[in-house]
Amino acid sequence: MAENRIHAQDRLLSFMLLFSVGLSTVRSTAQVPLLIWSTDSLPPLASPSAGHISSDQELTAYLSPVFASGPHTVLLFLQEKLSKDDLTRYGGVFGNKQDSAFKNLEAALQSSSSVTFPALEWRSPSAITALLEAELRASPVLADPDSLSHLSIDASVNNLMLINLPYCSDSLKSCKELLRNNDEVLGKVLSVVQTKGVPYISIYTGQQPSRVISETAVPQEKMGRSLLQAVEADVKPPIIFNVTGRPCIMLWAQNLNVSTKSGEWIDLATQIPQLTGSCSPSNSQLVLSYPSGYVLSFSMTQRFYPVSARNWFSLDTVELEVGGVSASYVGSRGIYAPAEYSFRCQSVNNFQDALLVRNSTNSSLSVWSLNFIDFQIQGFGLNNGTNFSYASDCASFFTPAIWMGLLTSLLMLLIFLYGLHMIMQLNTMDRFDDPKGPFISVPQSE
Repeated sequence: MAENRIHAQDRLLSFMLLFSVGLSTVRSTAQVPLLIWSTDSLPPLASPSAGHISSDQELTAYLSPVFASGPHTVLLFLQEKLSKDDLTRYGGVFGNKQDSAFKNLEAALQSSSSVTFPALEWRSPSAITALLEAELRASPVLADPDSLSHLSIDASVNNLMLINLPYCSDSLKSCKELLRNNDEVLGKVLSVVQTKGVPYISIYTGQQPSRVISETAVPQEKMGRSLLQAVEADVKPPIIFNVTGRPCIMLWAQNLNVSTKSGEWIDLATQIPQLTGSCSPSNSQLVLSYPSGYVLSFSMTQRFYPVSARNWFSLDTVELEVGGVSASYVGSRGIYAPAEYSFRCQSVNNFQDALLVRNSTNSSLSVWSLNFIDFQIQGFGLNNGTNFSYASDCASFFTPAIWMGLLTSLLMLLIFLYGLHMIMQLNTMDRFDDPKGPFISVPQSE
């Protein structure tokens, strides 16, 4: 008996630790905890890994062999709302057992064979009730301590007793008091059933989670610090042009701003274009036709340069067409990268630090402007499927700020070296006057 109590305490400690670890897991699926204990022996359950959310199929696979062993009386304590945070916050998990709101629940887990599902995937308020009805083939009977004491329970058939428990408000004091009252109801129901001498299986869970923490999954992502107040913006998928089922051109931009009139900008990135184009080992062209009547064309070429002994691609022209009028811009002077790389630049425009140069003498098109924000394009060597290759950025390595810092550091170093050199050139006197020797006589006569 003492050994069983020790094992029960170990299970309770593991259960509480799993709850504590579960609070730090990164999942966004709605979940509720589920606790099972029985007067009979329950089959063991492998401890779930931190962050694992059990599905309905896993719960059914566990309960089916238990219920198949014979008739059972199941006491379902179904709280209106329940989350892991309720058990860790009010259950004295961190050593304050005297102030726990779940004393009867903890005592039942310690004295009985118990199994816990720290995180059960929640789908609907009636999901757990429907699952138990299907497994037991019995309709639930609403019960409370008073009605249960006058109810005759036939242990030769399956019984499903449903005890509904309320949930608390946002007030910390009222929440703890109400959960303590729920725990007292649970203790009274167990006492009544034990008095009747009926073996039972008890389940404590919630109709829905009391707290849903929206988080992002972390596998295969970089870990790092970030502002909790910052809301991550939705990242749009890149524009991918496919030929023979394989991507050959990719383009992504936060904004594709075009202007055909002074001061009036239109962001084409908010529209869904129709894609056409062509791909070959030496030339690629992507044509984006937008519902608003604008057409953007990107023409790229790939060449081998003996000096660098590698292939480079360049964005030769960008063409904007609207209403039958088109303007062409040359980009090969500043938009280029190794053929196996992609090209990226924070701003690609034709008016400030221009990477696009207007290739037209028509003065009426001089007010046309392009401004691509956070622009990235790749027209060759898409070996990563739907992911860009390593990006060659348009920002030079030695920016004016870096040059200023280097020159300032060099000037300070020269001043330091000059001072050190002057200090090392100081000479000390190696002869001094002897006070005990004869005085030097200097005749005063002429």
